[in-house]
Amino acid sequence: MKALVVYESMFGNTQKVAEAVAGGLRRHMEVQLVPVGRAPAPLHQLVDLIVVGGPTHAFSMTRESTRADAVRQGAAAPDVSSGIREWIDRLQPGSHSEGLATFDTRVAKVRHLPGSAAKAAAKHLRRLGYRPVEQPESFLVQDTTGPLLPGELERARSWGESLALKVGSQAQAT
Repeated sequence: MKALVVYESMFGNTQKVAEAVAGGLRRHMEVQLVPVGRAPAPLHQLVDLIVVGGPTHAFSMTRESTRADAVRQGAAAPDVSSGIREWIDRLQPGSHSEGLATFDTRVAKVRHLPGSAAKAAAKHLRRLGYRPVEQPESFLVQDTTGPLLPGELERARSWGESLALKVGSQAQAT
């Protein structure tokens, strides 16, 4: 069993969550962790699960303008021209056998507001023919620049492990 974890991170919080998710997945499957700027598109490798994560900006996936705003706030993003939105746009539509899971990071004080990068990414990927194995998940940061709230990294590891177990049990059932 193999998983590909693709992430976008502006302040490092989403990267930490992606690393924790990958750590949970690694308990049961082989994992490749890739920042979105180096992610393959279209996907030519055989994987059982694709996990996509990014920060929520303006209630959705980042855009070039919101990434530029983050850089003005101190983000260390080397290239603001491409994020998970643009990566998804380069993927091919069709019937995909890979399972899909999405996550995002969002500021805790707006956790109950509608819109999420994870939900938007899942919607776009479903339209391309990917099949979700789990509902989108959000991990909370204290403020725009972080840090992650206490317990979020352990929750991300547990979520990753549960994804691996779910994909493994689905594979055994077929």
